[in-house]
Amino acid sequence: MGIVTPFPLPGKVGQVGFERIELNRILDLYGRMVAAGHWRDYAMDLGRDAAVFAAFRRSAERPEFRIEKRPALRNRQGMWALIGEAGQVVKRGHELGPVLAPVERRLMKLVEE
Repeated sequence: MGIVTPFPLPGKVGQVGFERIELNRILDLYGRMVAAGHWRDYAMDLGRDAAVFAAFRRSAERPEFRIEKRPALRNRQGMWALIGEAGQVVKRGHELGPVLAPVERRLMKLVEE
């Protein structure tokens, strides 16, 4: 017969990606921001060190926000980070919900009775 090679290869660093629950939460926020007229486009980058979701006001500009997942920082400052347009870290944490809170606050509107 032949030699069976396990996939992925042990010892090799694989690609970092979003789990289904995480991606659903991010895309739900993206959809609400599109409906509100804030965002128009997005991009995803799945690399060895990080998975990045970038949201754009217009596709020709820099992303307004980047949501990064870096598993290497899990035990330190948290693997989730919300990064602003200029590259500053807006929020960092261990859970996705609190990291997305500053963006979700933009959707809140006062309603008069």
